[in-house]
Amino acid sequence: MKSALKQGYLSCRHCHKLIVNSHAEVHTCPRCNSKIHPRIPQSLRMSWALLLTGFFLYIPANVLPIMTLKKMWVLRTDTIMSGIINLYNIDMAPIAAIVFIASVFVPLLKMVALAYILLAIQFKWQKGVLLRSKMYRMVEFIGRWSMLDIFVISILLAIVKFGNVASVNLEPAALLFELVVILTMLAALCLDSRLIWDSGNDSY
Repeated sequence: MKSALKQGYLSCRHCHKLIVNSHAEVHTCPRCNSKIHPRIPQSLRMSWALLLTGFFLYIPANVLPIMTLKKMWVLRTDTIMSGIINLYNIDMAPIAAIVFIASVFVPLLKMVALAYILLAIQFKWQKGVLLRSKMYRMVEFIGRWSMLDIFVISILLAIVKFGNVASVNLEPAALLFELVVILTMLAALCLDSRLIWDSGNDSY
């Protein structure tokens, strides 16, 4: 089955007007006058750049301290993993599980899945196109939950500060982790998902 592009159809990404006979040179949309491209220019390169940057920042985000607790004469710093272990040790296993899934498992899963999709497009792998399309939808769907652990940490900060017995301050890893989340979200948004099907049809 031929793709819509091979059959001469284009769609404006701004007003969604369907343009027929796009084999002729069509540079602007006849409805909104915006530029028309068969595929988003440099989509693959932008996604790779954002994803690789996210990969590099993911390591220090998990190694460096994410928060510092000051309680009377006790000063304690925690990384994401040590914080998860501490939450588990003080009988807050559900919150520890949420933070682990949202901070460690989900970001890594997103980056690995997106890297697999980009590699498949780059090397034009023919098999598994439907699976990669579903993976891309999954990456987009779970992107909205990527800040869940920051939300949980914010709640813990508020609880501790209202108690007037201790103070908690965020450390550089919190900012790095937020950057990782934003970069992976942008990497997914920059990727033209139609390239997934193009790689299967060997049209690009």
